[in-house]
Amino acid sequence: MSGGSWFRSLTVAHRTRGRVRFRFACMPGTPATPLAIERAAENVPGVHEARVNPRAQSLVVTFDAAATDVDTLQRAVAALTPPGARAAPAKAATDEGGAGPLVASLATLLGTPYLPASVQLPVTLGAAAPLIKHALDDYRDNGISSHVLEAMAVSISLARGDFSAANTTTFMLALGEYLEDSIARRSDDLLKHLLRPSSDEIWVVRDGQEVLVPAAEVSVGDTVVVGTGAVIPVDGTVLGGEGTVNEAAMTGESVAVVKGRGDAVLSGTLIEEGRLQIYAEQVGARTAAARIADYVEQSLTAKSEAQLGAARLADRLVPIVLGLAGSTYLLSRDWRRAAAVLQADYSCALKLATPVAFKSAMYRAGRTGILVKGASALERLAEADTFVFDKTGTLTAGRLAVTDSVTFDRSFSADDLICLAASVEEHYFHPLALAVVAAAKEISGKHFDHQEVQFIVAHGVASVIDGRRIVVGSRHFIEDDEKIDVSTHTETIDRLYREGKTLLYIGFGGKLLGVLALKDEVRANAAATITRLRQLGARRILMLTGDHHDRAAELAAELGLDAFHAELLPEQKAHIVEELGRQGARIAFVGDGINDAPALAGAHVGVAMQKGADIARLTADVALLEDDIGCVADAKALAQATMTRIRNNYRLTVGLNTAILGAAAIGVLSPVTTAMLHNGSTIAILLNALRGRAG
Repeated sequence: MSGGSWFRSLTVAHRTRGRVRFRFACMPGTPATPLAIERAAENVPGVHEARVNPRAQSLVVTFDAAATDVDTLQRAVAALTPPGARAAPAKAATDEGGAGPLVASLATLLGTPYLPASVQLPVTLGAAAPLIKHALDDYRDNGISSHVLEAMAVSISLARGDFSAANTTTFMLALGEYLEDSIARRSDDLLKHLLRPSSDEIWVVRDGQEVLVPAAEVSVGDTVVVGTGAVIPVDGTVLGGEGTVNEAAMTGESVAVVKGRGDAVLSGTLIEEGRLQIYAEQVGARTAAARIADYVEQSLTAKSEAQLGAARLADRLVPIVLGLAGSTYLLSRDWRRAAAVLQADYSCALKLATPVAFKSAMYRAGRTGILVKGASALERLAEADTFVFDKTGTLTAGRLAVTDSVTFDRSFSADDLICLAASVEEHYFHPLALAVVAAAKEISGKHFDHQEVQFIVAHGVASVIDGRRIVVGSRHFIEDDEKIDVSTHTETIDRLYREGKTLLYIGFGGKLLGVLALKDEVRANAAATITRLRQLGARRILMLTGDHHDRAAELAAELGLDAFHAELLPEQKAHIVEELGRQGARIAFVGDGINDAPALAGAHVGVAMQKGADIARLTADVALLEDDIGCVADAKALAQATMTRIRNNYRLTVGLNTAILGAAAIGVLSPVTTAMLHNGSTIAILLNALRGRAG
């Protein structure tokens, strides 16, 4: 194919400074190999990097905002044409994912010895031409690079008439490049296919009938119907039915969970058996699955300091290898030694192993319910030495539970008081009401018949039972609005309040019948998580909260925290985080609310809980996909293991290649043997990075 545009359509889906995501559709019959599109886009002036998500038909481009703009970029990308008439550089051809260059170099290697001597040179030169051309292009654009060294080694063999060495080297380079690129693509594919794709059409209930509608037409409030074998397409709450849901794609939990009325479900999870009717609370781009897909796209383009440092070192070592090759020839007058030295460089393993390790770790994190937004976030989490926790919804479950039922009328028991309140509260979904109803279910209490319930906003509820008015709500509602005297029970009320409990007052027949005390539950594994973080190297663990000082002090003592700050405003939380940072602390802030967003943004690394506000999850560097504080320690452990693996791979790369270079320089290794050892060690290091085993 020699002409014609690559794309039938190309539209801007999202843009920020220096980054744009296009949605595209290729022309019919056009080769749409993702890596071919990526390489073509990267050749557009001003473009730093391009990534294609073939499933979403999106192209993410990072570019120099000072050199070009989105409109100019869109026109340039839209004008791209598929490769065809002109020969592509060897690197580009290999990266397109085909094995053609590898097969051609192997055929040349095996067939050349059987050819007449007069044609061996042109055949060998033809096989090496793409490598040499690519090296010349690379030298023009980037100066002396690893590709230039490789081409020099092949050229030396050609000049000496050693066609066997030239063809073997060309084949080994093609094989190494093919395998390296396959491993790099594999790490990207792990991330891109983290989530099971959902259907383009969804069953919803409309006018009492189940109808199949395009996914884009589903709205918040729709009742979505999902059956056996289908992927749940929305985040929501089960209205009816029962089913066994496999949540492994989102939480990493291998055991399927039974879901029924009132249970929350996430998009991207699979119904193994059963049928559910789901109230859609988040649809389209706002679902957990869609947000993860977007985060994954961003993570593929992000570079960490470790990755950039490895690339810089690799670039600095290239001239040293060239100098060593020159010195080896001057001292030995042996071209074979010089060619052998040029075969081994540090570039491939240093530049590829680090991003492969990061991407492999991010994939594993996603499978276990931890979403890491890029390699840099993982690196900063590994460095964190100070953990700062929000209280409500983080160290505590953010879920109230009845702890005390105190009755001031002997004709009613403590259980009667709970059931009386639950009978009128069961019609509402306020956290206090849900806690009271849950307590009544636990004791299997009786239901008190009542008249219509009135809901008074910010005060409570009221009804009539056995001809007497019952009111359940705040002290202000009972005392000021209902004129019920509570003074005779002040001592009990004050004691419960000092214990950090929220009080719900029950008035019956114009008198205070009793109070229910409720308290936010501390997460069952909060203390264990704190202990584990200390074992992982956390030097200080603090708590910041807007809650009362006494309640905060009690929790801090229970969990063994180093310090706490209470009764804080959002900006005060951010100020404390900023001050700790000025003192040299590397802070990981863990929170869940809108008020935590400034602190999350200002910390060295921010971690958002699964049930956190959208702004908190968007601001954070790490977002938990399940409501488990233990994931914070899991993420820290994974980050540290990844950095250990990267450092070990780094030392292994430098050590092995230095040994190979030394052996080549003193004549122990031939060019072919050097190429085999160098490429073999590089592949082994990349496989270790992809496999993700520390050490």
